[in-house]
Amino acid sequence: MLRFGLHYGIHFIVPIIVGLLFFKKNKGFVILVLLAGIVIDIDHLFANPIFDPNRCSVGFHPLHSYIAIAVYIGLLFFKKTRIFGIALLIHIVADVTDCALMGS
Repeated sequence: MLRFGLHYGIHFIVPIIVGLLFFKKNKGFVILVLLAGIVIDIDHLFANPIFDPNRCSVGFHPLHSYIAIAVYIGLLFFKKTRIFGIALLIHIVADVTDCALMGS
Protein backbone atom coordinates (compact mmCIF):
# COMPACT_ATOMS: atom_id res chain seq x y z
CA MET A 1 0.00 0.00 0.00
CA LEU A 2 2.90 2.37 0.77
CA ARG A 3 4.39 1.69 -2.65
CA PHE A 4 1.06 2.38 -4.39
CA GLY A 5 0.42 5.55 -2.37
CA LEU A 6 3.88 7.02 -2.93
CA HIS A 7 3.97 6.14 -6.61
CA TYR A 8 0.63 7.67 -7.48
CA GLY A 9 1.02 10.48 -4.95
CA ILE A 10 4.17 11.59 -6.75
CA HIS A 11 2.41 11.25 -10.11
CA PHE A 12 -0.62 13.32 -9.14
CA ILE A 13 -0.06 15.26 -5.89
CA VAL A 14 3.52 16.47 -6.43
CA PRO A 15 2.72 18.20 -9.76
CA ILE A 16 -0.08 20.14 -8.08
CA ILE A 17 2.16 21.15 -5.16
CA VAL A 18 5.04 22.15 -7.49
CA GLY A 19 2.66 24.16 -9.66
CA LEU A 20 1.13 25.98 -6.71
CA LEU A 21 4.40 26.70 -4.91
CA PHE A 22 6.76 27.58 -7.74
CA PHE A 23 4.65 28.92 -10.58
CA LYS A 24 2.58 31.96 -9.69
CA LYS A 25 1.79 32.88 -13.31
CA ASN A 26 -0.41 30.47 -15.26
CA LYS A 27 -0.37 27.97 -12.40
CA GLY A 28 -3.44 26.17 -13.78
CA PHE A 29 -1.74 25.60 -17.13
CA VAL A 30 1.52 24.61 -15.43
CA ILE A 31 -0.26 22.08 -13.22
CA LEU A 32 -1.94 20.54 -16.29
CA VAL A 33 1.42 20.26 -18.07
CA LEU A 34 3.02 18.72 -14.98
CA LEU A 35 0.17 16.23 -14.68
CA ALA A 36 0.48 15.44 -18.38
CA GLY A 37 3.95 14.03 -17.70
CA ILE A 38 2.13 10.73 -17.24
CA VAL A 39 1.80 10.56 -21.03
CA ILE A 40 5.22 8.91 -21.31
CA ASP A 41 3.58 5.78 -19.95
CA ILE A 42 2.32 5.25 -23.50
CA ASP A 43 5.46 3.19 -24.03
CA HIS A 44 3.97 0.54 -21.74
CA LEU A 45 1.67 -0.38 -24.65
CA PHE A 46 4.67 -1.89 -26.45
CA ALA A 47 5.53 -4.25 -23.58
CA ASN A 48 4.26 -7.75 -23.05
CA PRO A 49 2.45 -7.83 -20.72
CA ILE A 50 1.37 -4.19 -20.94
CA PHE A 51 1.27 -3.91 -17.14
CA ASP A 52 3.46 -5.92 -14.80
CA PRO A 53 3.40 -4.71 -11.19
CA ASN A 54 6.76 -6.37 -10.57
CA ARG A 55 8.59 -4.75 -13.48
CA CYS A 56 10.66 -1.61 -13.01
CA SER A 57 9.78 0.84 -15.77
CA VAL A 58 13.05 2.75 -15.51
CA GLY A 59 15.55 1.28 -17.93
CA PHE A 60 12.94 -1.06 -19.43
CA HIS A 61 10.55 1.06 -21.50
CA PRO A 62 11.94 3.36 -24.26
CA LEU A 63 10.59 6.60 -22.77
CA HIS A 64 11.92 5.49 -19.36
CA SER A 65 15.41 4.69 -20.69
CA TYR A 66 18.54 6.35 -19.36
CA ILE A 67 19.04 8.15 -22.67
CA ALA A 68 15.48 9.53 -22.47
CA ILE A 69 16.11 10.62 -18.89
CA ALA A 70 19.23 12.48 -20.04
CA VAL A 71 17.09 14.28 -22.63
CA TYR A 72 14.55 15.19 -19.93
CA ILE A 73 17.37 16.66 -17.84
CA GLY A 74 18.55 18.59 -20.92
CA LEU A 75 15.08 20.14 -21.23
CA LEU A 76 15.66 21.89 -17.89
CA PHE A 77 18.36 24.11 -19.39
CA PHE A 78 16.04 25.95 -21.78
CA LYS A 79 13.30 28.24 -20.53
CA LYS A 80 10.81 27.19 -23.23
CA THR A 81 11.15 23.47 -22.43
CA ARG A 82 11.86 23.62 -18.69
CA ILE A 83 8.28 22.88 -17.60
CA PHE A 84 8.22 19.76 -19.81
CA GLY A 85 11.51 18.59 -18.35
CA ILE A 86 10.16 19.06 -14.84
CA ALA A 87 6.98 17.15 -15.73
CA LEU A 88 8.89 14.23 -17.20
CA LEU A 89 11.39 14.10 -14.35
CA ILE A 90 8.61 14.10 -11.76
CA HIS A 91 7.26 11.07 -13.60
CA ILE A 92 10.66 9.38 -13.52
CA VAL A 93 11.04 10.12 -9.78
CA ALA A 94 7.66 8.45 -9.21
CA ASP A 95 8.80 5.40 -11.13
CA VAL A 96 12.21 5.24 -9.42
CA THR A 97 10.40 5.36 -6.06
CA ASP A 98 8.16 2.53 -7.23
CA CYS A 99 11.19 0.49 -8.28
CA ALA A 100 12.96 1.13 -4.96
CA LEU A 101 9.93 -0.10 -3.00
CA MET A 102 9.34 -3.12 -5.22
CA GLY A 103 9.16 -6.24 -3.13
CA SER A 104 8.34 -4.40 0.09
